Amino acid sequence: MPERVRTVFADEDAAPIVQEGKPLKPTKTPKPDSGEKTSKDKENASRKNKKRKRDEPTDESRPPRSKKSNETETKTKSQTTKAEQDASGNGDKAVKSTGGPVYKNLLIQQRPDKPKRKAKKHDRPVRDENEKGGRFASLKKKAQELYEIRKNLPIFAHGDEIRQNLRKNDVMLLIGETGSGKSTQIPQFLVDEAWCRPTKTTVVQEDGSEKEVAVGGCIAITQPRRVAAISLARRVAEEMGTPLGNSSPASKVGYAVRFDTSVAPGTRVKFLTEGMLLQEMLHDPWLTKYSAIVVDEVHERGVNVDLVMGFLRNLVSGKKEGRGGVPLKAVVMSATADMESLQEFFVEGFKGRQGVQDAEKEEKDGIAVCHIKGRQFPVKTIYSPEPVHDFVDAALKVIFQIHYKEPIPGDILVFLTGQETVEALENLVNEYATGMDPSLPKIQVLPLFAALPQVAQQRVFAPAPPRTRKIILATNIAETSVTVSGVRFVVDCGKAKIKQFRTRLGLDSLLVKPISKSAAIQRKGRAGREAAGKCYRLYTEKDYLGLDEVNTPEILRCDLSQALLNMKARGVDNVVEFPFLTRPPREALEKALLQLLSIEALDETGSISAIGSHIAKLPLTPTLGRVLLAASEFGPDCLIDVIDIISCLSVENIFLNTTSEEKKEAAETARRDLYRREGDHLTMLATVRAYASENTDRKAWAERHLVSHRAMQSVMDVRKQLTAQCRQAKLLPNLTGPQGSDASSSIRDPSPVFILKSFLRGFSTNTARLVPDGSYRTVVGNQTVAIHPSSVLFGKKVEAILYNEFVFTNRSYARGVSAVQMDWVGEALAGE
Repeated sequence: MPERVRTVFADEDAAPIVQEGKPLKPTKTPKPDSGEKTSKDKENASRKNKKRKRDEPTDESRPPRSKKSNETETKTKSQTTKAEQDASGNGDKAVKSTGGPVYKNLLIQQRPDKPKRKAKKHDRPVRDENEKGGRFASLKKKAQELYEIRKNLPIFAHGDEIRQNLRKNDVMLLIGETGSGKSTQIPQFLVDEAWCRPTKTTVVQEDGSEKEVAVGGCIAITQPRRVAAISLARRVAEEMGTPLGNSSPASKVGYAVRFDTSVAPGTRVKFLTEGMLLQEMLHDPWLTKYSAIVVDEVHERGVNVDLVMGFLRNLVSGKKEGRGGVPLKAVVMSATADMESLQEFFVEGFKGRQGVQDAEKEEKDGIAVCHIKGRQFPVKTIYSPEPVHDFVDAALKVIFQIHYKEPIPGDILVFLTGQETVEALENLVNEYATGMDPSLPKIQVLPLFAALPQVAQQRVFAPAPPRTRKIILATNIAETSVTVSGVRFVVDCGKAKIKQFRTRLGLDSLLVKPISKSAAIQRKGRAGREAAGKCYRLYTEKDYLGLDEVNTPEILRCDLSQALLNMKARGVDNVVEFPFLTRPPREALEKALLQLLSIEALDETGSISAIGSHIAKLPLTPTLGRVLLAASEFGPDCLIDVIDIISCLSVENIFLNTTSEEKKEAAETARRDLYRREGDHLTMLATVRAYASENTDRKAWAERHLVSHRAMQSVMDVRKQLTAQCRQAKLLPNLTGPQGSDASSSIRDPSPVFILKSFLRGFSTNTARLVPDGSYRTVVGNQTVAIHPSSVLFGKKVEAILYNEFVFTNRSYARGVSAVQMDWVGEALAGE
């Protein structure tokens, strides 16, 4: 009986079993392939056939194949390429009409053990001629579809009015309700204006010489948060029908956030965080690349917004000598801000520069105010009938109430206070979802908070799988400018974590406090972006009416040392006369200047020092920047270790929270090999090293040691970026080995003395000594401080401690604690 062989054909998925004794004759009409064969594939097939003929014994029953017939068939194939493309979708019909399968090639026996020939360097890649054109055609097609949606946005009808205002004026204040489309449409309205093109002009250099430069050509849109900048850039790129960022030289839209810049040479619209714009001002104080700066979400009132507004006022109302006389346009946008005070702010700038006589004229001609009415879709507000004691539990009930009663599509966005509450609710929702009725739609829970890696943040914007409802658990990061498609329901807990810095004590308190009315309105607006929605507020209407109207400006409640260093680095010597949107108290300014003096960022006269200039270029707080520079003095090994520790300090907590006593004991046992007696800094270093050297399954390693895998991914990301920046700044030598720092750092032992001495250079004021009663008192200020329960040194007595932050939760705690010697503290305070 002839042997039965399983065979496969180029033109059919389910190939029949044939008997080897009966050869198959090719039919006269070759059937087209389901996909086009490239010349490379033909070459591969021909070589494979020749090799198989050499390797296999000749089968007499199989007709011999001549070289000539091979050539003829190749020719026939190339002639039928067009026919193949046309008929590629009709494979099944061809099979049915001939009463059996049609074969184009001779029978090829499947050989799974035989590897495919790898592509060689000299092989020319065969490209589809339409590939490039097809990609841009699909982008343009998508843009056309989105144009229909854009036309329905409330702001779209005001396009001509906005263009007209900016042709006449240099400053425009725009109030647009949440969902009016201001963040995405304004840059598109302005990008093709005549004043928004690069202008060649002559600029006088510092040495008095003249130089011809191109000024303008790009629009910058600032956002308070990186996730908003990236998601808006992606959306505007789609609407303009252009690739995003550095993915293509033809891209017109890009973004720049900390540790991630994606900009092409021809970028015309650039979304960036306020901090990144301030960073650009270091090497380009006149912002010569930009024709317009759009400051979005001014009502957030972060420190950087206030600084950007101050610098903008000076640029807009000044003589513009650094821009060769080319004006810079400023657009200030918000959904809820008090525009009268902003108008006064800019009018004062014009008064100060051009005299009181022209003030009235400038007030009328220099500043335009535009109001955009109407949110896109109505949102119904549902208040809690009585005050809620546990908002995590209340949110869980509301989530499942919506899921059971409301039809899909309709995703849920839940606003919580911080990473801990997000992760706690994520676990609860997943736990309850397992016991749900299988006939109900599935649930996909997605967290969103600042410390989350960028890849994980972007998952929120992907559409939900079929028959699945997305539940996004977010902090106030999703409050402004972020449109998550599909959200119809918002659950607002009415609270947020707010940092409060007490200048006299040098005490940072991170407390959960009620949000403002403007923040509550913003949260509600997230539900009405694409359809009518509902907002469930987990507080009573009476509580809502009792909320503050707007957020307290961050500049009044934070440590100002970083803001002042930014100003000094950008040439502002007299910080008291800087045009602040809200002036901070004098005491806070003095304290911040003393702090900068203690870390040698300023000299005795109050001017910025060489160390200060170096720190200002790093994307770190001044204290951590000083630690980094101090570590570089102890050599590259110490610097690499310090980078690992600073990367850990950039996320909230690398260790999973343990609530019960049993869990605490389990965590102690699991992390025993990571804990170091020197304290938290060396423990963080040991954890990063162990995680980085784990090459098999890092997630399993993290679970075994009760370490947050998600936080560690962020740590590795920051570590990579900081290492690259240190190489760029020549603090680290360039890579020589293939493994980089990982290979060397996992072999050698760290030097605790050098590492802790580096930290003392930045945190000399954050030290405490042990007093006879067994408590710790700060060296500067003599305040009583306790070691935080999460610390490795909790309950231990050492001579002196160094800590990263002094926080107030239910009492004053030192967090990020390490044991140091008292004489090291003396040296650090003396500046040795």
